[in-house]
Amino acid sequence: DRSTCVLFGDGAGAVVLSASNEPGILASHIFADGRQGDLLYVSSHFREDPFTGACRSPQVKMEGNKVFRHAVEGMESMVDVILKEAGCTQDQIDWLVPHQANERIITATAKKLNLSMDKVILTLGHHGNTTAATIPLALFEAVSSGKIKRGDLLLLEAFGAGFVWGASLVRF
Repeated sequence: DRSTCVLFGDGAGAVVLSASNEPGILASHIFADGRQGDLLYVSSHFREDPFTGACRSPQVKMEGNKVFRHAVEGMESMVDVILKEAGCTQDQIDWLVPHQANERIITATAKKLNLSMDKVILTLGHHGNTTAATIPLALFEAVSSGKIKRGDLLLLEAFGAGFVWGASLVRF
């Protein structure tokens, strides 16, 4: 629909892991709260357009302001869990590599972490929100440009429909 179509791009990406004697994934968690599912979801049915009679595909439905609030709160609480599990502190994070959904959410999350935007990988302007591909695409750009280097501590985080969110703390 017209209220959400401008938010999404198209892309694909993957991160390939390999065995190592050095720790790579220091902590990783996924959370979910289905009680908020009505704030962000994809309609599950085809429907007829009332003006043209054409059959329309399922659409993304979102209450943006409420999604924003929950996303920022979820990211903040999740970061505390991840850092505690890994025995790290916020000031040890070299790079925040967030899901590229919304620049306001990314900025608010960085602020909560006391991270300068200079330490945030932001590619939303290049790709739009490519949903599951945003973090792999952001990683590709950051590594290719020389920003992220071997040994850097990365906080990868994402938030999505149905109110699921997750993060990983990774030594690159």
